Amino acid sequence: MNESAITDAEAPVDYRTDPSRYRHWKLAIDGSVATLTLDVDEGGGLRAGYRLKLNSYDLGVDIELHDALQRVRFEHPRVRIVVLTSAKNRIFSAGANIYMLAQSSHASKVNFCKFTNETRNGMEDSSRYSGLRFLAACNGTTAGGGYELALACDEIILVDDRSSTVSLPEVSLLGVLPGTGGLTRLTDKRRVRRDHADVFCTTPDGVRGQRAVEWRLVDVVVRPQDFTARVKERALALADTSERPTDGDGIALTPLQRELHEDRIQYEHVDVRLDRQRRTATLTVDGPTHDAPVAADEAQTLGARWWPLAMARELDDAILHLRTNETALGLWLLETRGDARRVLETDRFMLDNRGQWFVREVIGMLRRTLARLDVSSRSMYALVTPESCFAGTLLELLFASDRAYMRHDADASPSHLTLSMMNFGVLPTVAGLSRLASRLIPTEGLHDMVERPLGPEEAFRFGLVTEIPDGLDWDDEIRQAIETRTALSPDALTGMEASLRFPLPETQGTRVFGRLSAWQNWIFSRPNAVGASGALKVYGSGAPSKFDWNRV
Repeated sequence: MNESAITDAEAPVDYRTDPSRYRHWKLAIDGSVATLTLDVDEGGGLRAGYRLKLNSYDLGVDIELHDALQRVRFEHPRVRIVVLTSAKNRIFSAGANIYMLAQSSHASKVNFCKFTNETRNGMEDSSRYSGLRFLAACNGTTAGGGYELALACDEIILVDDRSSTVSLPEVSLLGVLPGTGGLTRLTDKRRVRRDHADVFCTTPDGVRGQRAVEWRLVDVVVRPQDFTARVKERALALADTSERPTDGDGIALTPLQRELHEDRIQYEHVDVRLDRQRRTATLTVDGPTHDAPVAADEAQTLGARWWPLAMARELDDAILHLRTNETALGLWLLETRGDARRVLETDRFMLDNRGQWFVREVIGMLRRTLARLDVSSRSMYALVTPESCFAGTLLELLFASDRAYMRHDADASPSHLTLSMMNFGVLPTVAGLSRLASRLIPTEGLHDMVERPLGPEEAFRFGLVTEIPDGLDWDDEIRQAIETRTALSPDALTGMEASLRFPLPETQGTRVFGRLSAWQNWIFSRPNAVGASGALKVYGSGAPSKFDWNRV
């Protein structure tokens, strides 16, 4: 595909960027403190037709934020606290750009909300697992998605200038739901009382000053003349709670190389074949081609070339590209190939060295990338053949799938699956469960099977795979499974898959993504929001919204 020949309206979204291309964020490092300053270029929208006023944002702004956070994780290991603030006077962020939302397709709206929330979830993930703290320094009005960004931080400081407020005005102004975790974080994370949250979310002007503290909407309010000093003081105090290293150098996140063709996306370790006639994408992930490092320093020397990090970055980019740019390919076929022994060696190495900052961050990258699969509204089948290396970390691809088919050739080279300790909770879903547990597979006896290749019959007996067709029937059974799945309603499948993938217990993460799959899909398609006289369509025009007052 000749990307340069595509018009702006048709151009695929590219999630690859670097600080030299940032238009909206400034990253500054001062010892243990990183400051991410939001200074949105009004004319720098991802698409034409809207201006990003008042530090409002679109997907392009969030792509930069995601990249900046990755660079803090890997390139600046001595950073222990990230302060998020604004370069604009009296405005932190107005949230998602309303005019961008109004002109976006339904799929674009939901994909935008999902990626935005994954970025915020990633901040909480880094705080929980890596000790990287986050402080929102809200130096002005903080509304909608801007407040949701603050909610993802460990603490929120709001300037007390008698005008700056925090608000979630989506219900009152736009007829939609705070779409990237706002409502859930109010109750689950900040423990805001239900009646206070009800008033807050239906008051478009928001809440300021001491009431914002009393209602637990922010942690502290500070006078303008004391704001900078208080932010610095609190940032250093939070940095002292981090277990990130105090010395040492990071690794460079070198540019991600890929070749984009009409029917294929090629990386070094990930190959994606696109079949638009069958509406499928086949993702093949290669195992490592070299033995595992001997010491953590050796892995760090390899840096972005080390297989688990390189593979995770490529898989992450492939998932995002498919979700955003190939919406008609509703079934993903997950395959692996390579040497299972080397995958298991790498797993052992990561587990033995996960106290070292670089290895810990690589595990975090794997965890967050695999979580993208869990919340992608695509059907997924894992296909296991004798060439596969579904072992340990790569076996998580199979456990993330909706079904797993394993070829059973009695008289030929057999197919195998191999468990490692990475499969028992090191790479949890957003529900905090291992994927084995989320598939409701009994784990009794499975610990004894670690690093022992399991053939089709054993894998089937333990419940690790769905079917084990023999070689003679393999092509026909897979063809039928694909054709029957792709003939079903995509909407019905999205709802079904999201419901089945996350059994109890509920968590903040499952509640957030449940709403993205159900409420957000529903509200964003209702006339009260997106009809000709819906709140989202008439916003800023001066015309009143016209609602259908019937409750469904």
